[in-house]
Amino acid sequence: MSAGEAKEYLARREIPQLFESLLNGLMCYKPDDPVEYLESCLQKVKELGGSEKVKWDTFVSPEKKTLPPLNGGQSRRSFFRNVMPDNSNFPYRRYDRLPPIQQFSIESDTDLSETAELIEEYDVFDPARPRPKIILVIGGPGSGKGTQSLKIAERYGFNYISVGELLRKKIHSTSSNRKWSLIAKIITTGELAPQETTITEIKQRLMQIPDEEGIVIDGFPRDVAQAISFEDQICTPDLVVFLACSSQRLKERLLKRAEQQGRPDDNLKATQRRLMNFKQNAIPLVKYFQEKGLIITFDADRDEEEVFFDISLAVDNKLFANKEAAAGPNELDCSLIMDSGDTVYTEFDLEDQEEDQSSFSGYETTGDFSEDLRKSDIIFVVGGPGSGKGSQCKQLAKKYGFTYLSAGDLLQNELSSLSERSKLIKDIMECGEPVPGGIVLELLKEAMVSKLGDTKGFLINGYPRELKEAEEFESKFGEPKLVFCLDCSAETMNSRLLMRNQSSQHSDNAETIKEAIESYFQASKPVIAYYERKTQLCKVDAEGTQEDVFLEVCKTIDSFLQKEEAAFSFSTETQ
Repeated sequence: MSAGEAKEYLARREIPQLFESLLNGLMCYKPDDPVEYLESCLQKVKELGGSEKVKWDTFVSPEKKTLPPLNGGQSRRSFFRNVMPDNSNFPYRRYDRLPPIQQFSIESDTDLSETAELIEEYDVFDPARPRPKIILVIGGPGSGKGTQSLKIAERYGFNYISVGELLRKKIHSTSSNRKWSLIAKIITTGELAPQETTITEIKQRLMQIPDEEGIVIDGFPRDVAQAISFEDQICTPDLVVFLACSSQRLKERLLKRAEQQGRPDDNLKATQRRLMNFKQNAIPLVKYFQEKGLIITFDADRDEEEVFFDISLAVDNKLFANKEAAAGPNELDCSLIMDSGDTVYTEFDLEDQEEDQSSFSGYETTGDFSEDLRKSDIIFVVGGPGSGKGSQCKQLAKKYGFTYLSAGDLLQNELSSLSERSKLIKDIMECGEPVPGGIVLELLKEAMVSKLGDTKGFLINGYPRELKEAEEFESKFGEPKLVFCLDCSAETMNSRLLMRNQSSQHSDNAETIKEAIESYFQASKPVIAYYERKTQLCKVDAEGTQEDVFLEVCKTIDSFLQKEEAAFSFSTETQ
């Protein structure tokens, strides 16, 4: 059984929920004969009509139903990680990962379907020992993260981890490995290394230093998705140090470092790209940690000793409240702590000169049109391969004057352009790796900006593919006005794709089609749930004819446009 088949089966049959319910019953009653008790519970499951009818408290008596679920609100992954027994071959490991799903290709809007590797599940720190204090040091390239991280580690006797150096050493030691050669190219162009790979490397490094009192991690996370993954897979940091530095100072330091060290990722194009990525990701990342009360900001334009003096005061106050500061006054300057969320953003110019927006691939800059895009009517159309997304989008674009964009088509067009970026995309796809979300988002932005002022809105097909992309799009360009989900069974999609193969040049076999459909269901669940919570999701039964589906979608769009027009009329009347 493939990884996709296993996961699809478990999810479809509600197996995790069933196990959770059975374990809750066992912990509630603690029966002398657990096997007999479980047999009676499974008999009740049959009587109820199957595992999908089971809830967490099905086997808990009414008087004890005030108890919370056994997993305490954790994700199912965390729940199983905590209850499964240790593997004798790995002290803190809970279970082996499934093998990665292989790359597949079916149609233009699924050529880019991500097949991200599954992060190995194990406890990084020995639960029987106190966890070391974790300090994350973040900031723009050239803000002095490495210098300050080393000073913090030396002062407090903590271990120091440079994520950038960790990746560079791995690349150097595995130069013949195709995957790491590809990651080297990604880093050299100024893009972020794949999140799953980076987290895995950090976890493995942490496993090698389990007895430290504290650990300083330099250069991670770079965006909110990485921050969430770090907390989910490793732990919540004790402190996040943010080094705020002006764009001009960052550029000066990077050029100087390039002359002195000759790092491959300090070339001009990569530097420009890294600065742009930093500007785009810094605000939501700082806000994320600020809401958790974990971050302290420091003006890094000053002399490094002045900056470190302030950092040491903050660390003493935050992590060693009962310990007398080793140097300087004991009182922390509270003006350095970000309370409003606005202070840090004045430290670097988010609307830099036009040449800063030049990208690594040589394509023309589109400038910053984020606010214009936020005001646009953007509609996402998601659905599995064979659900009819492309056909519906083309009809809708023609009827309403929208611009139709397919993420897959944009990638294919870029590949045919023979640009530097197209070479990178080609290498990534040939390795079976997912195309980085930043590249796909940049292509979408360029396409949308080119049509601003000449369209009534945008219909985007095949995006977002996963929750991280949805959140990244929202943070930069705002929420889509509508999200259509063309709901279609696996059987219907499979039969449509097989028929398409017979009548076209497509040569996908039955197994490839099956894997594609399974991968879609796996990746789309969190995306659909995300938009359901935001009440933007419109599920459309796509089992019917193309005409029936089209009419159903049109009803929703007509209603949305009428509400928009009414709101506009009301606002003009009240002015």
